[in-house]
Amino acid sequence: MPDHAPRSRLASHEVHNQPPPSGDQDLLAQDRPLRDALAREAPDWVMERLAPLGRAAGSEAVRRLGDSANRHPPELRLFDRHGRRLDEVDYHPAYHELMHLAMDSGWHAVAWQEEGRGGHQAHVAALYLLTQAEPGFCCPITMTHAAFPALRHSADLHARWSPGLLSWDHDPRVLPAERKTALTCGMAMTEKQGGSDVRSNTTHASTTADGWRLNGHKWFCSAPMSDAFLTLAQTDDGLSCFLVPRFTPDNERNAIEIQRLKDKCGNRANASAEIEYRDAWAEPLGEPGRGIATILSMVQQTRLDAATAPVGMMRQALSEAWRHVQTRQAFGRCLAEQPLMRTLLADMALEVEAGVALCLRSARAFDGAARHDAHEAALARLLPALAKYWHNKRAPGFLAEAMECLGGIGYVEESPMARLYREAPVNSIWEGSGNVICLDVLRVLQRHPEALEALRQELEQARGASAALDTAMQSLAQLLEAPAETLERQARRLTQSLAQCLQGALLMQHAPPEIGETFCRSRLLEASPVFGSLPPDAPEDAILARLQD
Repeated sequence: MPDHAPRSRLASHEVHNQPPPSGDQDLLAQDRPLRDALAREAPDWVMERLAPLGRAAGSEAVRRLGDSANRHPPELRLFDRHGRRLDEVDYHPAYHELMHLAMDSGWHAVAWQEEGRGGHQAHVAALYLLTQAEPGFCCPITMTHAAFPALRHSADLHARWSPGLLSWDHDPRVLPAERKTALTCGMAMTEKQGGSDVRSNTTHASTTADGWRLNGHKWFCSAPMSDAFLTLAQTDDGLSCFLVPRFTPDNERNAIEIQRLKDKCGNRANASAEIEYRDAWAEPLGEPGRGIATILSMVQQTRLDAATAPVGMMRQALSEAWRHVQTRQAFGRCLAEQPLMRTLLADMALEVEAGVALCLRSARAFDGAARHDAHEAALARLLPALAKYWHNKRAPGFLAEAMECLGGIGYVEESPMARLYREAPVNSIWEGSGNVICLDVLRVLQRHPEALEALRQELEQARGASAALDTAMQSLAQLLEAPAETLERQARRLTQSLAQCLQGALLMQHAPPEIGETFCRSRLLEASPVFGSLPPDAPEDAILARLQD
């Protein structure tokens, strides 16, 4: 008789040679470059306050929230079931949990509540960690943070709106501002025909019996469920800045019609909208006809955040790659022991360390400017643009390399690598694409020579520490002597050189010698367009040791 006994159900194969589940991580405790930068750049309270965020942002629970917020993007609700206009965006509950993670601890407000005392450094470090939880939801955090200095252009608006914007809470209810526990602020500047050329905007503001009314179309509105928006519109005095609340003074929904949500390459957890002002009620902010000058006080803040986010994403990708190669075997050896892989990851680790150093130094300049330190104020004019340009140019290639470290598993959506790679271009485009930023750098150098002098003083502190850095600074000085028409054509080269020389100077002064010297030789003397091309005698073991925490 044949044996008809049921056979046990066995998997077709056993899973081995794969990294174990990552579990809970402590993003601050495991990040030595960040801890070192905070120790030298920020007061002690900043590290202490960041510690719970480091644990929360690296937890498995928050990792799942980020995944869910991306898998369930925002949905537009134009009307209620009776046909009344709503112009609302519904977010997945995971998105709101992430907003609570940031706002319930005041990371959108800390720069202003501790201004001049390390508040900007705390905000930048928190954004760096929050980006590793999920980049998209950081947009309304950044916008709300950045709106505060713009509101200072109107004592009345500042008095009425700043308490809600600084409140430690996330209140997503669609209600008039005075009935909410906390407020957020968005931005709507660009139009179809102009983009970065906001002087060509056609949205028009006119005075009526009950105040100003706006009519026009905005091609991109960031954080469309905000309680108010800063926007630009033409008046008889020229382009002016306005605050447009979601509700009018009589508690009616303002005429801000959402036309559609953008279907974006990345940044999927965050909603970006096309909107139409149809006699939308607004209040003027700042001097009439000086809208660009008013909004620039907001843009300076958002640019520093846009410089920080790519470094956070690069750090997250580096951590994923390092975790993978430490246990993955190939060709008879662990990947982390193979020379070419070690060279690649050491090169990538240098990039992250330099990015962290430049972001935290830029934030310290903002805090110094708040204390009326002339040197720091001069740096604050220039450093955000340098960091935003260069960090965003490095991020896409970096993230592609990190994805390759994981191979095919890095290319699927179960890994965060695909999401990070799609996210890579967004901060380069927001608040001025590469060419716009480089032209702004030229304008700062021309109009504010004290900014270049302050940067020279920073570089001089490292003179003599590295032959590669000295050579690069000499080349930079020669480039700065070029005629204006040459400098405009070479603005990208100039901006890159300024950023990398400052990164090198910071690392030579503050990082272990093997970090600073290898960075300068590989970026300033023997530069390669790809990662993984360090000098043959580079101290890779010492560099990778800083990933062991």
